[in-house]
Formats: sequence, C-alpha cells, structure tokens
Amino acid sequence: QVQLVESGGGLVQAGGSLRLSCAASGRTFSNYAMGWFRQAPGKEREFVASISWSGDSTYYADSVQGRFTISRDNAKATVYLQMNTLEPEDTAVYYCAKHYSYKAGVSGRTRDYNYWGQGTQVTVSS
Repeated sequence: QVQLVESGGGLVQAGGSLRLSCAASGRTFSNYAMGWFRQAPGKEREFVASISWSGDSTYYADSVQGRFTISRDNAKATVYLQMNTLEPEDTAVYYCAKHYSYKAGVSGRTRDYNYWGQGTQVTVSS
C-alpha cells in the first residue's frame, strides 16, 4: 500500500510562488513515475506535470509550461512542484499521484496513476 501526502498549498497573490511537496510511504517510490494534477471547482481533474522514475524526463501541461517545475528526491521519497508566476486560473486543489507501471515514463493520463493523495488547496488572488 502506498500513501501520498501533499503539503505546501495556501493563498498567494497573482505573480507569486508556491512550492508543493508530496511525501510517499513505501520502499518502491523510486521505481515509479509521479504526477501532479489539479481540479478546480466545477471542472474535471486535469494534468499538470509528470516526472519519470529516474527524474531524467519531465512533461508539462501547456498551461503551466515555463512557470511550473516538477522534481523529485528519491532518497526522501518526495516529489515537488515549484509554481512561479501564479495566476488566478491556477486556483485548484492539487493532487500528486503515483504511476501504476514499474519504471514507466512520464504520462499525462489520469488513468495511468493508481495512487492519489488527498490534495492541497492552492488559491491565487488577483
């Protein structure tokens, strides 16, 4: 069983920055790609960023490319999402997720992730 716990959300003004963290339990964290997704009120959950098991590959949604950076520290079993130049449209609950397949590459598909955290709220004021 894998548990994912997000932290780092909060209220920030437009143009500001936040860094989200996702701590994973279990010894297999380093063998799996990880992803960040978000869900705004009244909208479907959408892909934000993904990182391969080794950290060598990353993949971003067009809406966050150049503003957000995903990274991981396998020794700490933690994945991060650095969010810069935040916009009101970034307001959402942010979830981290673990890919279902051993040493798979990056993916933006929700169905490729089988473990999810409880989410952390990010609110960007204008």
